[in-house]
Amino acid sequence: MSQMKIAGRLRTLWTVLVVSSVGQLWAQAPPAAVAPAPSAPLYPQLPSETPPTFVRPTAGADFVWRDVMIPMRDGVRLHTVILVPKGARQAGILLTRTPYEAKHMAARHPSLHLGPRLWGYDNAVEAIVEGGYIRVIQDIRGKYGSEGDYLMNRPMRGPLNPTPVDESTDTYDTIEWLVKNVPESNGRVGVLGISYDGFLALTPLIHPHPALKVAVPMNPMVDGWRGDDWFHNGAFRQQGLPYIYEQTATRANDELWQSGFFDDYDLYMRAGSAGELARQHGLEQIGFWNKVVAHPAYDSFWQEQAMDRILAQAPLTVPTMLVAGQWDQEDIYGALAVYKALYADVAKRDKLFLVLGPWYHGQQIGDASALGPLRFGSDTGLYFRREILAPFLAHYLQGAAAGPPPVAPVTAFQSGTNTWQRLPSWPSGCEGRCQPRATPLYLRAGGELSFEAPRAEPAFDEYVSDPARPVPFRARPSQPIGYEPPLSWERWLVDDQREFSGRTDVLTYSSEPLQAPLAISGAAVANLVAATTGSDADWVVKLIDVYPDEVAGEPQLGGYQLPVAMDILRGRYREDFATPKPIPPNAVLTYRFALPGANHVFLPGHRLMVQVQSAWFPLYDRNPQTFVPNIFFAKAEDFRKATQRVYHAAGRASFVELPVVPLSAQESPR
Repeated sequence: MSQMKIAGRLRTLWTVLVVSSVGQLWAQAPPAAVAPAPSAPLYPQLPSETPPTFVRPTAGADFVWRDVMIPMRDGVRLHTVILVPKGARQAGILLTRTPYEAKHMAARHPSLHLGPRLWGYDNAVEAIVEGGYIRVIQDIRGKYGSEGDYLMNRPMRGPLNPTPVDESTDTYDTIEWLVKNVPESNGRVGVLGISYDGFLALTPLIHPHPALKVAVPMNPMVDGWRGDDWFHNGAFRQQGLPYIYEQTATRANDELWQSGFFDDYDLYMRAGSAGELARQHGLEQIGFWNKVVAHPAYDSFWQEQAMDRILAQAPLTVPTMLVAGQWDQEDIYGALAVYKALYADVAKRDKLFLVLGPWYHGQQIGDASALGPLRFGSDTGLYFRREILAPFLAHYLQGAAAGPPPVAPVTAFQSGTNTWQRLPSWPSGCEGRCQPRATPLYLRAGGELSFEAPRAEPAFDEYVSDPARPVPFRARPSQPIGYEPPLSWERWLVDDQREFSGRTDVLTYSSEPLQAPLAISGAAVANLVAATTGSDADWVVKLIDVYPDEVAGEPQLGGYQLPVAMDILRGRYREDFATPKPIPPNAVLTYRFALPGANHVFLPGHRLMVQVQSAWFPLYDRNPQTFVPNIFFAKAEDFRKATQRVYHAAGRASFVELPVVPLSAQESPR
């Protein structure tokens, strides 16, 4: 739920100049918005200087703009913008369906040329323009120029959606109309999109239209409870409240969240709980928020709309390229979860492709030569668009799709060495000859981190977790979610963790400097043996790459603590995500959960580090550390200090299981 996803909040407001053409073709259906008929002049003796209808000049335009309303099977009409390159014949169609205003996405900048006009979010411009595609962008039902009702991530038809329509049927009906009414097309359609639009690029894979030849869901919203926008393993991502508010309060996202605070840390602390802050901002008026509050656990409401679960039950007939970012600060879970679910079915593998890049959320369609202090030695986003996405689309939309596809089943960027790899599957660094070896990295006494299991040493380390001063997830002041400078939300997953390693309520474990490179491919798994004096607790585990004290040519990286994978588990869900249970005070229990996937090499001279803490605020709501039925309604008296113990004794050893692969066995960079 990023500002990248929102059409209005904290973005530059453009005066959108819609370029039409002398030969502009309108659909049989009326345009999305019809201006009211001009009334008679009030003072005819002094007439208005604004013409009743202004005809925009079109000299020099290299495309034709068509604004149409496409009817769905239930009679609802969806506003759709069609951009046809001048002179196009037998061109493929690239469709994006969005809740973020089609008109804005089709006119990011006032230009007579299609490339500059489209440059921005969700438009992989090089692949679109250089491929000569017809670009189609549609407002989903209930948003902006489209008719109908809006539901956040509208569930598929079934128990959660008893109507005859969903995003899959709307895509089907849209494609049916396009192939019959866009004469310049070759009848072949691809869908692509990022984030929410990535979710919308997954839905047509269920009962796809015969003309749908390829899908590219990038950073898709897949499972809002397990690890995408709304929760991570039960901990609520409360900084998403403004997104829920703005996205759902009005059709046009023109009701903006009002804060009154410079530091989000203060805003969320002052409210006390996420539920109380939502009440103060009137979110009880919003249907989706009421559903979130009513379903804090991973019950059927979340399970039945998780797209990886749904797609696992359906055949895969459309070639699909999933695109993931290793440092995706919003939807880091979804793409890899869908890949795993589909790859489990051997019959689906020939249609399944994956790209994993060193990107924040959606960075692959912009400049991706750097992320925060990291420099990759090339523009990895441009490489993706030209060397991976463009040939993939061309194979299925421009030709007869004869022969093998022009890309590897998996294309993964290996951070650390900063090289691209072509792999047969994920996770794998060994060209199919081996799988990652689960290698325990043990937490040891004295803040040590070692591949050797503990023997005779003190049994545990401990810290006091105080909800009155929760550990921040970034150095304060805590910025709201936003992509426009000076905000830097997109890079928080690569923030230097030194700010937190010095806190007394954060345990820090560090290895000796590596003598040889250590490569991992896949998801590290936290195995925390711990106890709390409370009856509930959150556990945050971070796997970190610590740079040498000095780095030649990059002084800002000297001693830098780079997060490789980090995540949180709400302790009440330690046994069953669907069934919260109090934690018995002082009981020594094992908390096991996977961290996000990574493809990374820890280089010689670097050290491995693991940090453990019990808050990540204000990104995640505070755990009161006293078990209450629903944390959204926790009261001030429920929030209590707790002493947390992390064990590293023989037989009670905490460790992070690393998916280690032999570096020498990996394919040479291409």
